[in-house]
Amino acid sequence: TAMSSIHYEPNAYYIFDRAYDSFKELYRIHLTDSFFVVRAKTNLKYKTVKWKRRMPKNIMTDAEVKLTGYLSEKKYPESFRLVRYYDEEDDREFTFLTNAKQLSALDVANLYKKRWLIELFFKWLKQHLKIKKFRGTTENAVRIQISVAIITYCLVAIVQPDMKLKRSTYEVLQILSISLTDKTHLRDLFDKTNFNDVKDLNDPLIPGLFD
Repeated sequence: TAMSSIHYEPNAYYIFDRAYDSFKELYRIHLTDSFFVVRAKTNLKYKTVKWKRRMPKNIMTDAEVKLTGYLSEKKYPESFRLVRYYDEEDDREFTFLTNAKQLSALDVANLYKKRWLIELFFKWLKQHLKIKKFRGTTENAVRIQISVAIITYCLVAIVQPDMKLKRSTYEVLQILSISLTDKTHLRDLFDKTNFNDVKDLNDPLIPGLFD
């Protein structure tokens, strides 16, 4: 149901898992001159309009298809592209649907792979930016506070190699979290602080900034 609330932008690419193959919404993406890549469900009913005979390695099918189910055909009356891809690393086959006819079949598969980088990014946010509470709860306030958290983390990551610190970014953040009002020189702070004294802290730098 979340697909209906998305404001689709022309020439943008939208990558979905197969739980999001609402053909009504996919056709709306198509009509806005934007592109989608979505995993196909196993019970997809379609007919092949035409297909490519010569395909690159790991591409099993690259065809133009049309839906044959009565309701699904009403929701998406035009043809689109079906790409079957074999992932050697995981020994799995994936079937993708897309209206991006200008891309190579491998690019279609790689776009879906890139989707997992977004998943990993959100996982990283949860692990490293443990914001204990928000001072403001409006959308703008939340965006600002998350942006501040990310910027702070990036600044530390930039300073870390410049200072040639033999500590992980996590350690640096933990040390800074208990030293926000300390006037000790940074070099002395990182050289002399025993990380074992602070590693059990539950709240890293960012909650300390917001609390």
